[in-house]
Amino acid sequence: MSQQPQRCFERPPDDVVFDILNRLPVKSIIRFRCVSKSLFSTITSPNFINKHLHRAKSLSNSNNHNGFLLSKANPVADSSEEDLCTVIYNNDYTLTEICRFKIPFDDARFLGFCNGIFCFATYSLRKGFYRNCVGLNGIIYLWNPSIRKIKELLATPLYEVDHGVTLGLAYHSQNNDIKVLRIVCLIGQRVPHIDAEVYTLSTDSWKRVDVLVESPITRINQSPCLFFNGALHSIAYTQSRKFILCFDVNDEIFREIMLPPHNYLPGLFQTLERLEVFKGSLALFRFGEALCQIWVMKEYGVVESWTEHVVPVENVSQFFGCTGSGELVITKSIVPHQLFSFDPESRDENNLGILDPTPEAYIANFMESLVLLYGRLVI
Repeated sequence: MSQQPQRCFERPPDDVVFDILNRLPVKSIIRFRCVSKSLFSTITSPNFINKHLHRAKSLSNSNNHNGFLLSKANPVADSSEEDLCTVIYNNDYTLTEICRFKIPFDDARFLGFCNGIFCFATYSLRKGFYRNCVGLNGIIYLWNPSIRKIKELLATPLYEVDHGVTLGLAYHSQNNDIKVLRIVCLIGQRVPHIDAEVYTLSTDSWKRVDVLVESPITRINQSPCLFFNGALHSIAYTQSRKFILCFDVNDEIFREIMLPPHNYLPGLFQTLERLEVFKGSLALFRFGEALCQIWVMKEYGVVESWTEHVVPVENVSQFFGCTGSGELVITKSIVPHQLFSFDPESRDENNLGILDPTPEAYIANFMESLVLLYGRLVI
């Protein structure tokens, strides 16, 4: 009897393996770590993680829809955990749920999303009462639910008195890195004072940065900073004026951007004032009982390019952001409370079919990534 020839399987070249892995979804890639030491080394290398991230971003940017809405579901019975739902906002004004994750920490505020990473921060508990500020003595969380990993950042206690805290999540494009900015305002004192520090994921460390501006800042808007054009933006106040405080994440320097004229129209609420990205430009939104004032900076950093648009829209109670096509995602004060999209050009209004919504934010692009592969595993 003749022997059957043995089959010989040759391992494909490394560059072919790299390319195949790079095209796989995150869950499949994670499983391949256990196949061999060689695959483990490839998958966990910074080069592969960055290449996979760039491909995921490219695919996300090319998707044919209006973006994603992040929403907290009601707490599960007999549990303090919540679900974070991610839904696609389709072109036909419907919503489709694509994933749902259990939030693995309690009493945390959503601060931002960047390259597959969610940022949350806990409210600080001091001297026996609850202070409305995040991240001072609490914990800042970087969470990648796709690979079930968490990175905990302990905030530095800077002051022992009343304060305001502003946080922001950013992507450092020059180094393919993640940064977290934390600004602390000392308030209630004769001489206002402000301190800032920035966390860098690659070095796993905090660094103090100087806030050098013309006039002493008395307070900063405590909404999460807006990340746009490689910088984090927030509205800052002095005793006589307000401006956009801009932090460039590449050179780690603060700058000022002048706001448009303070011509508040009758009925506008300063409490409903927010920076957003509108059709690829930095914009300031102000809402009132029956109108919305939109200031768009046509050329970034050029004060003279601020352009005003005023559109009628009634009963806006919350504003969550803009779609890529320029629609506003809002809720209204009328009962029952529902989620709407509003086109400021056509003035078309669409009910998105969600009663009593609890959205955390609206984001342009959602993607899975391998960032935080060495973080703490969430069971």
